[in-house]
Amino acid sequence: MQYDAHLDVLTWVFDDRGRWWSGDTVAVVTGANKGIGLAVVKRFAELGLTVVLTARDEERGKKATEKLREEGLDNVRFFALDVSKAASIKTFVSWVETTFGGLDILVNNAGVSFNDIHENSVEFAETVIKTNFHGPKLLTDSLLPLFRLSPSISRILNISSRLGSINKVRNHTIKATLQKERLSEEEIEGVVKMFLEAVKEGRWEREGWPQIWTDYSVSKLALNAYSRVLAKRFEGGRLSVNCFCPGYTQTSMTRGQGTHTPDAAAEVAVSLALLPPHELPTGHFFLGFGPYNQSRL
Repeated sequence: MQYDAHLDVLTWVFDDRGRWWSGDTVAVVTGANKGIGLAVVKRFAELGLTVVLTARDEERGKKATEKLREEGLDNVRFFALDVSKAASIKTFVSWVETTFGGLDILVNNAGVSFNDIHENSVEFAETVIKTNFHGPKLLTDSLLPLFRLSPSISRILNISSRLGSINKVRNHTIKATLQKERLSEEEIEGVVKMFLEAVKEGRWEREGWPQIWTDYSVSKLALNAYSRVLAKRFEGGRLSVNCFCPGYTQTSMTRGQGTHTPDAAAEVAVSLALLPPHELPTGHFFLGFGPYNQSRL
């Protein structure tokens, strides 16, 4: 089912009617030294949350954090995190537990693509899958015990893409697997493994995988599927899991091309992450701006 959802609710998320957070609310944002991630960190900080800016490049991450602090946002902390490395994730999770005792919001923003806008190479498919799917999945799984279950619903917002929509898959067997009502994480992993094997054997182009930015699309396809499985696991509980496609945003991934800025994308992402508990869905995919489309994952 798909339906239009207007931004009427989001217009009052940031005033006293919708404010549920405080300075003790901890939000973690990955891949946040630039682009959408940095803009999300800044907006969270402006709204008074405690924000953890993470980045793979320690020097760039520290510089981004220092710049925000110079702007008066001293509620931003930095920690180096490479989501493609299990050891880095383990160190980070331990630091979060020791420093804050837990977290309330996770925005999985870190991601890579090695293609120009009109290219479709899969030369770096393993790296793309590891960074865009396996990394966020491992980080999320590792942080799950640390999500605070009060005073509000904890939130996971995965920055995804419409390129990972199920309708981009032309292989009926793969599509049927991912559309299963009781889809398992093992089945998702099986689909990803199938794709990587097809890449290694040079047959991926004829097997019905997404045709645009194929490796990136498959990574987001898997992330969306994992988000759906996780949302179902915690349905009716105190954890919300949603995905947001920011659309064609002017970032380094698009070589600065796009229809809107990272700040514009971040405004919507933060609005979704901070929805009042009684308005907060789970297992949904949000797309776009203005009146935007919202659908079940």
